[in-house]
Amino acid sequence: MFKEDFKMKEKYYITTAIAYSSAVPHVGNVYEAILADSIARFKRLKGYDVFFQTGTDEHGQKIESKAADNELSPKAYVDLISSEIRRIYDKVNISYDQFVRTTDERHIKSVQAIFKKLYDQGDIYLGKYEGWYSISDESFISEKDIVDGKAPSGDIPVWTSEEAYFFKMSTYQQRLLDHIDKHPEFIEPESRRNEMIQNFLKEDLPDLSVSRTSFKWGIPVDFDDAHVVYVWIDALSNYITGLGYNPDLPETEEFKTYWPADVHLIGKDILRFHTIYWPIILMAIGVELPKQIFGHPWVLFNKNKMSKSTGNVMYTDKLVKHFGVDTLRYYVLHEIPYAQDGNITYELLIERNNTDLANTIGNLVNRTIGMVHKYRNGVLDKMILDEPFELSLEEKALEALPEMTKYMDSLRVSDALEEVVKLARYANKYIDVSEPWVLNKDEDKKDVLTHVLYHLLETIRYVGTLLQPFLPETAEKILEQIGVKEHSFESLETFGQYKAQTLNKPYVLFERFDMNKKIEEILTDENE
Repeated sequence: MFKEDFKMKEKYYITTAIAYSSAVPHVGNVYEAILADSIARFKRLKGYDVFFQTGTDEHGQKIESKAADNELSPKAYVDLISSEIRRIYDKVNISYDQFVRTTDERHIKSVQAIFKKLYDQGDIYLGKYEGWYSISDESFISEKDIVDGKAPSGDIPVWTSEEAYFFKMSTYQQRLLDHIDKHPEFIEPESRRNEMIQNFLKEDLPDLSVSRTSFKWGIPVDFDDAHVVYVWIDALSNYITGLGYNPDLPETEEFKTYWPADVHLIGKDILRFHTIYWPIILMAIGVELPKQIFGHPWVLFNKNKMSKSTGNVMYTDKLVKHFGVDTLRYYVLHEIPYAQDGNITYELLIERNNTDLANTIGNLVNRTIGMVHKYRNGVLDKMILDEPFELSLEEKALEALPEMTKYMDSLRVSDALEEVVKLARYANKYIDVSEPWVLNKDEDKKDVLTHVLYHLLETIRYVGTLLQPFLPETAEKILEQIGVKEHSFESLETFGQYKAQTLNKPYVLFERFDMNKKIEEILTDENE
């Protein structure tokens, strides 16, 4: 699993939050993995030695309860759910390098050692917790956050009193504030950073409960088996235990190579845990902080937050069934803004599929290959003249990757993907301006027609290559249709690399959906 050539390239370590194994995730959860995957794939194509980690969080009271409801042991239950999550990730082409599970023996031993280290050095002490607890959220709820008897999630909290170990958060609070002040890029976007500072770090941090006695499905505290390690130290530690970190053992080559993480990609709803609890834990055990924690927005369904309890959710399997993998990937990557929540509906999916994928990208590939067959019997020679039209495909194609790189370096994935679509739109406009069907009728314009067709195929090479991080299956189909085997970003440094060859017949990349028929098909499927 660990790459032997790690010293050859600049490293890039990206993680997602690990999915909670209480139930199969909806598409709003899977979006995070797709987003991280596009970043990881882009960095690989830029020549980085990428380590992309994801996985599952498999302990806690909710899982213990769900397992009992299903007449399974907790381990059997999480084995089932974790395998389903992995299957879904594989289905939408998540190219993770490692899939961690918090039931892995290596993780368990490391978490126990981290907990013991914190206890031995006085950062953790034994006390008693009394307060409101949400079983659904697996979180303690403050009085001020309870409205009409409900937690922010809608769950009804219960009064809990139990012995617990506590972490002295205040010991490291000022140090964390100083770090954020010195490294403002540590929390992005800026709005999330301001939220964490104003809502939490400007007030004294209360001590954090880090163990539980009211359930048993967790990592036992090895020096006090009445307690299990609570989620904050258990789940959050996966980012370093996945690299083999254990405070009692020598550092692994993986840890020395890839830590600190370049980015923890997480949902904005768990930002506090990752930007306050996690860095304070790292400070306490003497481990360098990650370079950046990025709180991405939510995917809303009909402009409401997806929630299994209210039933307004979309699931990946059904979306892939009706739209295909790359239409789904395109939608969530292109339509979810950098710092604001994005909306998803079946109607919007159909519309974006038809306009950007079928009419723009698919149409460009299909009509260009069709014209090469119609006007050149499927064989095209290289021809580059002084550009006879006011549009320059060469100029636009060469601009695309540098622009995309700027966006991807700041995690503006939607903007980067839009650059590829803009290039395809520009190529379609070039067809309209150059009018190959008119050039074909003029014998004196034979070379101009060859120039036009060659520039279109070369631009399609750029489009296919640039789509690889976002729509890997579509990118492969495009490059296969035009006979391109060199897929590297380095191949885009010079325009005019496409080699003359006989083209195969084109085929449709994206089906164009009839809105009413497609909606009817989906609704019929849901009612069966």
